[in-house]
Amino acid sequence: MRSNRAKLRAGVSMAATLPMLAGALALGIPAAHAADNPARDTLAGTKPAWATAKADKGATSDSAKVSARVYLAGKDATGLAAYAKSVSDPDSASYGKYLSAAQAQARFGATKAQVAAVKSWLTAAGLKVTDVTEHYVAVSGDVAAVEKAFGTQLHNYTKGSKTYRAPDKAASAPAGLDGAVLTVTGLDNAPHKASSKDQLPPPDAVFKNAGPFSSYYGSNTASTLPSAYGSKIPYAIKGYTGKQLRAAYGAGTYTGKGVRVAITDAYASPTIAFDAATYAKKNGDAAYTSGQLKQVLPKNYTKTEECGAAGWYGEETLDVEAVHAVAPDANITYVGAASCYDDDLLDSLSKVVDNHLADIVSNSWGDIEANQTPDLAAAYDQVFQFGAVEGIGFYFSSGDNGDEVANTGTKQVDTPANSAWVTAVGGTSLAVGKGDKYLWETGWGTEKATLSADGKSWTNFPGAFTSGAGGGTSKTVAEPFYQKGVVPNALATANNATGNRVVPDISAIADPNTGFLVGQTQTFPDGSQQYSEYRIGGTSLASPVIAAVQALAQQARGGKALGFANPSIYSKYGSRVYHDVTDNPTGSGLAVARVDFANSYDATDGLLTSVRSLGKDSSLSAVKGYDDVTGVGTPANGYVQSFRSFNRR
Repeated sequence: MRSNRAKLRAGVSMAATLPMLAGALALGIPAAHAADNPARDTLAGTKPAWATAKADKGATSDSAKVSARVYLAGKDATGLAAYAKSVSDPDSASYGKYLSAAQAQARFGATKAQVAAVKSWLTAAGLKVTDVTEHYVAVSGDVAAVEKAFGTQLHNYTKGSKTYRAPDKAASAPAGLDGAVLTVTGLDNAPHKASSKDQLPPPDAVFKNAGPFSSYYGSNTASTLPSAYGSKIPYAIKGYTGKQLRAAYGAGTYTGKGVRVAITDAYASPTIAFDAATYAKKNGDAAYTSGQLKQVLPKNYTKTEECGAAGWYGEETLDVEAVHAVAPDANITYVGAASCYDDDLLDSLSKVVDNHLADIVSNSWGDIEANQTPDLAAAYDQVFQFGAVEGIGFYFSSGDNGDEVANTGTKQVDTPANSAWVTAVGGTSLAVGKGDKYLWETGWGTEKATLSADGKSWTNFPGAFTSGAGGGTSKTVAEPFYQKGVVPNALATANNATGNRVVPDISAIADPNTGFLVGQTQTFPDGSQQYSEYRIGGTSLASPVIAAVQALAQQARGGKALGFANPSIYSKYGSRVYHDVTDNPTGSGLAVARVDFANSYDATDGLLTSVRSLGKDSSLSAVKGYDDVTGVGTPANGYVQSFRSFNRR
């Protein structure tokens, strides 16, 4: 599930709720000329919100070491954002007129002269340049050099029970660079931790489902257990497979042939090739052809303990197997990050864009919006915009904690799913019946109650909220053009009268109780490593499923890339190509019975029986029309084929 790893994306500084991103920064455009210092340009958003005067504990030692990245704005940041919009809009004359990676870099990227000027500025301040890419110049040095370069002082600030370094005012760059700098990251060091271990650990401890199961929704009624909502309920699904998901989302005869899908996560499962091939053979998916599954990996891994590296193996496995199950002929490239920190995740995304490794990119990771800072938002958006002009679409899971109140105490959305330049994928509970017939979906939101000691009732039914699809209204990102006229005004203006981005855009299966069967090599109690299968969910499942459906749509379109698909997705709103998902599709409460191993792998320590109510996502509700649990809905019969009509330009 995404929630097991979302909290580990640790590169952003944890901050209080951020102000609305100003128009220029929201589009990844360099900050305006600093009014109080005509010789320098302010790099907005580089002072974290938690670095307050009250928390200030004094200056950081001049000799302390700092590593930072100076992201390059390129020669035409305004033009990049404008072209990314027009090339993605079906109503634009530029729609579908994508550029190659080389053309995009030549037209919008940083020039050699800009890079040279930035390097000269940084080295003159006493910093050492450690890396130069098309996107940034990385530097290291002591605090004194950093303060000289960026026109700010670094102080120590308390944040919770700990103390971190941060600028006492926003960083700046020389005005003579003429806007060549987009932003700088790394001036604050929250919540970074040093780690000397750089090798990948073995697979995680085994997890297995106990059963009884249903093979399809309603196939096995829990007749000996208490009723819920006035009737006996079915046991949870053993785990849907590709055949059932393809039927539910209208795959038809399309298989994704000729389409390239990339997946980004952190680290890399050492058994992915074996696991993926074994799973496909055991569950009726097409066998992988030579070269169909590739990996692009860093030379070294870092922060493996801090980030829980082994936990990411299951993420990669789920993503790969879900894409292949729904789009069995699509080519899959896994791009693993060196860690769960932003710099490394940005590097993975940039590899996809710079080398155009795929047209569709699934990303099952994220963090809460309050942990995002404007400098990093600008860096991410720039990558997404470069992807858009090349015809690359990014899909991000919306989160597994509903409105995040139970998780963080604050109602908020997740990031990078909140970016206006990505497709945020929400989650549902899916009922596929006998003969692979689509029955219904609810918004994914679970409440759990356990079986009473005497086995005659459910304790405190329906129980407490456990998990649900992330969604809601951003506090930092302005409402994008494609949401206007579709997203209800009450949602768009929930945090700002002028309107903000609402998440998600589209959705698919996510509920672990109606989840997907996955196969993975795991570490058993005796220390052996064995392949086994279990049911899993989360919007970590929804994102690769939607990415796979988009691969089918691209094939239906004759292989023409869909690019950044949100304008197209919203243009189909209200049509029959979507299942309009609501929380109460049958007119009565819905629930499943679930039996789990107490120790997660066998019955030695007993079984745990519970009832899981469906369609109860914190304060969020799936209603008729657009909603902040499922977006415009889920793909229905005709969705895949509907993209053929956009070949007119």
